[in-house]
Amino acid sequence: MSRTRQKKKLVPPYHDHVFMESVPARPVRIMTEYIEPLERLRREKVGDTIVMFGSARICSREHALAHLQKIREEGNRRSTLEQRAALRDAKAALEMSRYYEEARELARRITSWAMSLGDHPRRFVICSGGGPGIMEAANLGAVEAGGKSIGLSIQLPHEQRANHYISPELSFMFHYFFMRKLWFAQLAKALIVFPGGFGTMDELWEMLTLMQTGKLQRRNLILIYGRKYWDRVLDWKHMLRCGTINRHEFGLLEFADTVDQAFQHVRDGLELHHMKPNALLQ
Repeated sequence: MSRTRQKKKLVPPYHDHVFMESVPARPVRIMTEYIEPLERLRREKVGDTIVMFGSARICSREHALAHLQKIREEGNRRSTLEQRAALRDAKAALEMSRYYEEARELARRITSWAMSLGDHPRRFVICSGGGPGIMEAANLGAVEAGGKSIGLSIQLPHEQRANHYISPELSFMFHYFFMRKLWFAQLAKALIVFPGGFGTMDELWEMLTLMQTGKLQRRNLILIYGRKYWDRVLDWKHMLRCGTINRHEFGLLEFADTVDQAFQHVRDGLELHHMKPNALLQ
């Protein structure tokens, strides 16, 4: 008895999901993380960006107050040591929440000013890492100003959803950290660094190294926000005293402790050096 063999339907390689997720197809996947964002950013007429970075774990004042109240109400269900630790953490979160509110206000003010420059192209669009915390605050501030903002999210083992305040047409998801970093750096005219942890410092060192080595314009602004936090985490001047950086390299950093100071630094730097939009997206 003859057997009829069912033929497998042939499809182009880019429709073959097994192949597209294989090691040999990795260069193709990498290229899509460059070409697809480039096309969407051009479509939305984005001229350049202001990147705002900081901890994903810093919450709003409203959330921090609610959490502190909950801890106090649950006091009789915990041991004395557990209650003290929980109260200490909740009070620290409330103190740190000031940075969420200040990032939100700074993003609102930058966006309001940038919108006054027109939208052909859109100038100095707020760009965050797409997640919660300071990133959410940055996107929220842009929304409150009536503007658009960008979120560059990353796939992580523990799911991290993009926050709800990113403009949907400017919400991106990356698999490769280095491609995400490229899009942070390539369009940015300023990086504003709020208190954060490993991820925040990673992005800061990336930008500083690119500027130090001339891969990015040295006229780009790097603004460290919140010296009370950062001076305890990093002794910037110790590097200078030990000769591991020079005075010119230390001068790449600017500092601010209030929204007024930060906005003035950003606006002055942009008006002095960056009123011409990025040619990449034109």
